[in-house]
Amino acid sequence: MNDKLINEMTQKYSYDWRLKILILTWEYPPNVVGGLSRHVNGLSVHLAEQGHEVHVVTAGNASLAAHEIMSGVHVHRVTPLNNQDDHFLSWIAGLNLAISYKGEKIAENIKFDIVHAHDWLVGTAGITLKEVLSIPLLSTIHATEHGRNNGIYTEMQRFIHEKELQLMTESDQVIVCSNYMREDLLANFHLSDKKITIIPNGIEPCNSKVDSNKIYPFIKNKRYIFSVGRIVKEKGFETLIEAAQAAKEQGQEIYFVIAGKGPMLERYRKMVTEKQLDHYVAFIGYVTDEERNALLMNSEIAVFPSLYEPFGIVALEAMILGKPTIVSETGGLKGIVMDRQTGLLMVPGDAESLLKNIEFLLQNPQIAEEIGLKGMKIVKSLYGWKRIASQTVNVMEDTLLHQRANMSEKTR
Repeated sequence: MNDKLINEMTQKYSYDWRLKILILTWEYPPNVVGGLSRHVNGLSVHLAEQGHEVHVVTAGNASLAAHEIMSGVHVHRVTPLNNQDDHFLSWIAGLNLAISYKGEKIAENIKFDIVHAHDWLVGTAGITLKEVLSIPLLSTIHATEHGRNNGIYTEMQRFIHEKELQLMTESDQVIVCSNYMREDLLANFHLSDKKITIIPNGIEPCNSKVDSNKIYPFIKNKRYIFSVGRIVKEKGFETLIEAAQAAKEQGQEIYFVIAGKGPMLERYRKMVTEKQLDHYVAFIGYVTDEERNALLMNSEIAVFPSLYEPFGIVALEAMILGKPTIVSETGGLKGIVMDRQTGLLMVPGDAESLLKNIEFLLQNPQIAEEIGLKGMKIVKSLYGWKRIASQTVNVMEDTLLHQRANMSEKTR
């Protein structure tokens, strides 16, 4: 495609665009499974605030409205065709069918400019709607099966890997949240570098009116270290248990509070009891955003010891509150934190490395406070949702310009 044609198209379509955007995601608040729902919510709300018409199609349930407008965003909820199927892949297949059908029905009254799919979980619906509606497909890849498992070993992992590849191949443009994820896609999916754009996750200043001491009286008057995330192996919470055991053996009074739900929760709780660490570690289960913020604000240090982390939105949630934050030197986390400046880096899976960082911060409170303040400043300046939404719109507009330029070139 020649530059002259691109310039002509840019001038033609550079007036004040108000895009009509169809966003697909398997989770969206109040249905929260992991960080993906918060990302899509933050992006959608700020796209709507900038004047774009945003429709989100997602999974629903009997307790939620089939359609409502939330913070300017049209949220459409569907029920998977085989909603009672316990097999996850069958459930996802039924969800994609339902999302595709709903997207087509909405498009009978709205001419969408672009469809934006978030992860392979809605990839089939995204590809279908791209073809049916004849609009570009943008996808955001939040994580990969290869990255989560450090390879592909089972039939289910291979199936998901192939679905990820199919979505990326069919997408006109792909967004990832970090350079780490970009390298993952280049190495394991052999995408063209030009097809990938890095746009980080966003965060907004937050506070809490909740008194965490009243909700969790066992932490009252305790100096505790806080962590939160989905309770799965790749989040590295076992390292915290190992660190607590080492601290106990050394006679140190270090107390860990870990929030979140997930398949490993009961296993970790049992491990804590078996190791007689109940006075050193508490897995408190699911918390609301307000409760999480209250727990963060009252903590001494925030720790995120992930073994695999494409980005690390939880680290931003701690840093924006001015908390000195320790993260694993892996994935997207190492791109967020500058060691001993805006946070501390630990060796992934290394309890001794974690303890050394904790001891440094506890023994140097003034330095810890300075690190927390520097971290807060960098997060506010680089990761605001308004900026992230604007960058995403730029990608959408470029994708549309290239599509229209290609169409014009073909008709010449």
